[in-house]
Amino acid sequence: MPEIKPRKTLFNPELRRRGIYVLPNLFTTAALFCGFFAIVQAMRGDFEQAAVAIFIAMVLDGLDGRVARLTHTQSAFGAEYDSLSDMVSFGVAPALVTYIWALTEMGRLGWIAAFIYCVGAALRLARFNTTLEVIDKRYFQGLPSPAAAALVAGFAWVMLDKGVAGEDVRWIACFLLVFAGITMVSNVRYYSFKDINLKRSVPFMVIVAIALAFAVVSYDTPVALFGLFVVYALSGYAQALMRLSRRKPAGGAS
Repeated sequence: MPEIKPRKTLFNPELRRRGIYVLPNLFTTAALFCGFFAIVQAMRGDFEQAAVAIFIAMVLDGLDGRVARLTHTQSAFGAEYDSLSDMVSFGVAPALVTYIWALTEMGRLGWIAAFIYCVGAALRLARFNTTLEVIDKRYFQGLPSPAAAALVAGFAWVMLDKGVAGEDVRWIACFLLVFAGITMVSNVRYYSFKDINLKRSVPFMVIVAIALAFAVVSYDTPVALFGLFVVYALSGYAQALMRLSRRKPAGGAS
């Protein structure tokens, strides 16, 4: 009697893993839209909306992975789609927004700085995808692309909010692009915050600190957010210097 093979149904786990889930990819698509919207607004000269759109994309990017894990809807498609979305929102968009806002008068140097940032984001995402299974989950290798985008876009947002023209701070904007691009592909480690357990009880003062943080952000949102990501971008280098200072000299007393 021939062997009867089980029918492949919609409840087959193997088929479910191959599917495309709507909920997490909806957040990814929204983040991609924000990145594209930022580019369009920069072309129209509305740089403040462009900068805000990049920050919104960063929030949405942080939600899609968590939603996928909570709803058990992770997929290979979602991971690839997320990387492509990140490249637009945190690679191309910040580079083009900053270039159009501040660097057009710098000529070749301006677009080279924008390209350094853009290629740094591409290499950062490619390295992250290929080393995902072997790296320490508590740390990122190199500055994460959303944080780099927030650093660059945050500077533009602060200057626009204070009424400072882009051409007046073009050298600072150029430096930030190059710094962020190089830091993304560096070996400097950054804390990932992935080991924080939100279900665990915390002291009362932690809640007070969170409330104060919301108050500070509400008082001057552009400055608070930009300052936060400046501190984060420098924290990796500070930790690297601390580790170097703790190392014993190579040659000791005999």
